[in-house]
Amino acid sequence: MTEPFSPEVLDAARREKEVTLITHGRKTGKPRSVTIWISTDGHRIFVRSGGGLGRNWPQNLMARGEAELKLGRRSIKVGPRHVTEPSEARAVSQLVRDKYGANVKPSQPTEPLTQGEQATFELLPSD
Repeated sequence: MTEPFSPEVLDAARREKEVTLITHGRKTGKPRSVTIWISTDGHRIFVRSGGGLGRNWPQNLMARGEAELKLGRRSIKVGPRHVTEPSEARAVSQLVRDKYGANVKPSQPTEPLTQGEQATFELLPSD
């Protein structure tokens, strides 16, 4: 089992507004970088695609199962866990809203998940 992220990495995820995620093309294998928001609950790190699962980076992340996270001066190898439980996806939306502002609107339990909630990933440390 891989060790959890260090307190320093979790603190950087809390502080940083934007990070770079480098995935590899599912067809070409070439590295592809995207600048995205990052959030944390103090124990775990999350990213999501506001444009949903149709974007290239979530598809590459799911297909390859690995990526590199550029967090400040750190470069961290990560793997994804696709967040599919609606209540957890909504909780991550609230974390994003708390960090980035009211333009992020978590769905209500009686509503379908937003595109961003459908494309939410917990990043896990990998070797």
